[in-house]
Amino acid sequence: MSDPIKHECGVALIRLRKPLEFYRDKYGTELYGLKKLQMLMSKQLNRGQDGAGLAAIKLNPEYGSRYIARERAIGSGAVSTLFDRLNKRYHSLNPEKVTNTSWLKKNYPYAGELLLGHLRYATHGKNSIENVHPFLRQNNWMSRNLVLAGNYNMTNVQAMYRQLIDLGQHPKEISDNVTMLEKIGHFLDEENARLYHDFKKDGMDSLAIADKIKNNLDLEYVLKNAFKNVDGGYNMVGLIGDGNAFVMRDPNGIRPNYYWANDEVVVVASERSAIQTAFDLQQEDLKEVTPGSALIIARDGSFEEKQILAPLERLSCSFERIYFSRGSDGKIHEERKRLGRKLARKILKRLDYDIRSTVFSYIPNTAATSYYGLVDGIYKYLDKWKREAILKLGSNAQPEEIDKLLSVKIRREKLLVKDAKIRTFIAQDEGRDDLVGNGYDVTYGLVKSTDTLVVVDDSIVRGTTLKKSILRILDRLGPKKIIVASSAPIIKYPDCYGIDMSRMNEFIAFKAVKSLLEKNNNLAYMDKVLDACQEELKKPMEQMENKVKMLYDQFTDEEIENEIALLVTPDDIQADVEIVYQSIDNLHASCPNHLGDWYFSGNYPTPGGNQVVNRSFVYYMQGSSNRAY
Repeated sequence: MSDPIKHECGVALIRLRKPLEFYRDKYGTELYGLKKLQMLMSKQLNRGQDGAGLAAIKLNPEYGSRYIARERAIGSGAVSTLFDRLNKRYHSLNPEKVTNTSWLKKNYPYAGELLLGHLRYATHGKNSIENVHPFLRQNNWMSRNLVLAGNYNMTNVQAMYRQLIDLGQHPKEISDNVTMLEKIGHFLDEENARLYHDFKKDGMDSLAIADKIKNNLDLEYVLKNAFKNVDGGYNMVGLIGDGNAFVMRDPNGIRPNYYWANDEVVVVASERSAIQTAFDLQQEDLKEVTPGSALIIARDGSFEEKQILAPLERLSCSFERIYFSRGSDGKIHEERKRLGRKLARKILKRLDYDIRSTVFSYIPNTAATSYYGLVDGIYKYLDKWKREAILKLGSNAQPEEIDKLLSVKIRREKLLVKDAKIRTFIAQDEGRDDLVGNGYDVTYGLVKSTDTLVVVDDSIVRGTTLKKSILRILDRLGPKKIIVASSAPIIKYPDCYGIDMSRMNEFIAFKAVKSLLEKNNNLAYMDKVLDACQEELKKPMEQMENKVKMLYDQFTDEEIENEIALLVTPDDIQADVEIVYQSIDNLHASCPNHLGDWYFSGNYPTPGGNQVVNRSFVYYMQGSSNRAY
C-alpha cells in the first residue's frame, strides 16, 4: 500500500488442557504454551507494531502465591522485548530447581495454563504503556479478576460510559478499553454476588463458596448483559482469575477470529495462518467463532460456543482480505489474485489494448499478489488474441508469421524497489520530502519513452505518498503515461471498527469531490450536506442515516478517479497520470465471504457507523480534528 494505514490489533490465546508435567514429558518443557504463544505473536506482527503485551493465569495456585502475571512493552520490537524479559527471568531461577514442575509453577510467573498475547497498533490512543493490552481489573476474589485484550473499536463509548455512571461506577477515563473492562467487570461482580448468596443460603461457609463459584460461574449470563448495548466491531478475549475464559465476536463478524482445539490445547488467534504455522495444521482444521457468539472455555478445559447476541448480516471487513491479514493464508492469497484479475478488463480498455507498449509492475510489497492476478487476467486476453490472430492467418500460415504472434509477451518488471528508511533529521521541510521520496528506487533501463507503466497498488487512501514520491520516482524512467491501479475501490467514508481512517479530510476521494464542487461553482452544496448531517445527529442513533452519501452522489466514480489523478500528479513530472480503482461489485465477487464495504459504499453494518460518518463530516466543516467516536 502506498499510504500505510494502521488498525488494531492482533490476539493470541492458548489454553493448556493438560497439567504442565504432560508438556514437559512430551515436548521437553513445561513452557510449551509460552513458546507457542511467542510463535503466534511473531506470526501476527503485521497486526501491530506499536506495542505488545501478554498475560498468564495459573490454575489451582497455592494461597499466597502469584497466579496472574502481565508483561507489556512498546515499540516496533515489543514482542522480542517481552520474550527477552521472560527468558532472562527464567534463566535467573535456580537451575537445580527449575526441573521441578511444582516449584517452577510457583516461582516463575508465566508458567501458567492460560496464556494471552496481544499486538497493538495505536490508532487514536497515545502509544504509551498504559494503552497496551491486556488490561487488568483486579480483586481479592479470584473469580472477580478480569484480564481483557482484543481487536475492537466501539462507536457508542459515551453512551456506555453514562450507563456505568448510572450503575454507580466512576471509571477513570472515557475509552473503549476502560469502558469494556468495567462493563464486563460489573456483570462479573453481579454473577459472583448471585452465586455467593445462593450458596450462602445452602449453609456453606465463605471458603467453600469461593471454591464453588469457580466451577459454577455463568459467563454466558455475564456476556449477554455486558454486550447487550455494545455497538462496534470486536474480537475480544477475556480471562477470569479462576481459569475461566471467553472469546467474544461481534454479531456482524466484522473483526476476524479463528480457533482450533485438540485434547492438549485450545488456541485462538486473529490470523488463521498463524495457527496453521504454529501447530502444523490445514485450513479445514480451523473454525471461526460464529458472529454474535462467544467461545467459552471453562476452568476444567472444556469449551463450547454460546450464542450471546442474535447474529446479523455477515459483513466481515473486506480490508482484512485486501491488505491487513497475512497473505500466507491460502484463501486470502486467492482472493487477492482475483482482485487483480478483476482489474484486467478495465486496464486493457485504458491501454486501448496496446500490450506491446506497456510495462506492468506493482508498489512493494503487499500489492504483489494482486499484481500476479492482473498479469494472469492480461494473459487470458492475450491467449485469446493470439488464437484469433493465428486462425485469421488461415491454413497457409507461415511458421514465421505464427512465431511472430506467439512471441508477443507481457512485459512484467519489478520497477519500484523499497530501500531502508532514510532518516530525515537536520532536513528542513522542503528537503524532508525529497529524502522521503528516496525511500524508493527504480530499476533503470527497462522503459521506453513510448511506454505506459501500469503499477498495481492495494489501495489509495490519502494519495500523499503517490504525489510526494512514487509518481516522481516512476517519472524518472521516462514513460509517456503512468496508470496506478488500485485493487480496492475508492475509499470515501471513515472507518470506526478498528482501522485508522476516521477523518474526512484525509481521504483523497473527499478532496477530489470538494475540488469538483469548487470547479462547478457549487461548493455551497457542502453546507446543505452539513445541515442534513446535523439533523441526523439529533435523532436516536438507531434511526440515523448516512447523509454524507449526498456528497458523493453528485459525481460518478469515473469523475472522482479523474480528479484524484489530477490531485496526486506532481506539477513537475512529464508523464500523464491516470488512476483506476476496483469496483465494489468486483470486490464482492473476489471476497464473497467478506462483504463489509462501508469505507467504500457508506453502508455501515451498525447504527453507530452512521452516527460516526455524520459526525465526522460535521467536525470537518467546523474545523475540528476531534475523533468522531
